[in-house]
Amino acid sequence: MTSMTVVTPSTQHLDRESALEVLGLILKSRALEEGAIRWQRQGLIPGYAPCLGQEAAQIGIGWSMGPQDRAFPTYREAGVALALGVDMPAYMATHQGLWHGGLYDSGRTRLAPFQAVVAGSCLHAVGWALGQRMNGEDSVAVAFLGDGASSQGDVHEAMNFAATMGAPVVFYVQNNGWAISTPTAKQVAGGFVSERAAGYGMSAYRADGNDVEAVITASRAALDEARESQRPVVVEVMTYRRGPHSTSDDPGRYRSLQQEYEQGAVDPVDVATQQALAAGVEQAEADRLAEEARAWVEDLREKTVNAPHRPGDEIFDFVFQEPTETLTAQKAAWQEETDRD
Repeated sequence: MTSMTVVTPSTQHLDRESALEVLGLILKSRALEEGAIRWQRQGLIPGYAPCLGQEAAQIGIGWSMGPQDRAFPTYREAGVALALGVDMPAYMATHQGLWHGGLYDSGRTRLAPFQAVVAGSCLHAVGWALGQRMNGEDSVAVAFLGDGASSQGDVHEAMNFAATMGAPVVFYVQNNGWAISTPTAKQVAGGFVSERAAGYGMSAYRADGNDVEAVITASRAALDEARESQRPVVVEVMTYRRGPHSTSDDPGRYRSLQQEYEQGAVDPVDVATQQALAAGVEQAEADRLAEEARAWVEDLREKTVNAPHRPGDEIFDFVFQEPTETLTAQKAAWQEETDRD
């Protein structure tokens, strides 16, 4: 039996301590997004895929996950990593060009290595979740994707397989309005990815992605349902990508600054701040969190820029359990060139 639940902003409110914790994470997430773009423009890191404007969407789900659940991210889930307590310099290693998928402990932090294969994380999440169910574990996988990725065939395969095999997965769709330069209306029929859930026999939740309390309400409900039913669920949070798709993208080629101002008028940081104040957090406390976020991101900058490089031969050593003749030859050729330099 399927259902569609639209979560309203006033469904559930956080208590004071929770609101304080969530606001601190959101402020750090925003500081990182603004900082990482600067670092790339300054030539300190080679590239970055910002989630500016998606801070509430990411902190909300990451903060809601249980200790036995695991996230399967794309290359744009820095906020989720932060909420899960990932070592952020280790996370930034990929953006620094030091390692593929991050140098953090994916088992301890419950954040799978992130990847650039669009929708690939959905397939991995389903496989892990099915394995957990078969082993009798009380775990849920969270597969991250955007509205653009929802057009990939891998998403259909992942959702169909999860539904027919009974895999406890939350397909978490961050609909930020753009698939790089293509607006959602031109590539998602009906405008909502969550409407497709019924076709796979899945329940769905849709929430305002700029409202962290609504995101948490929808996330908790979906996680609980997937855990109890041992079946997949779709969550779609509606937000807006306030910056470029990546630091190599120029959004001015396909949308105007006026459009950005109008469509991105609701700032999730402002919403979270007002909700925290309403929960009893003092303005002085909110100001202190903002200052701590600025100091934290400067420390992260130093650790990211000065991170030690990994041994180059690791790019060959961790491809196969038993290296092929071709890979061995490639490693030998690489070593010869390296020694020559």
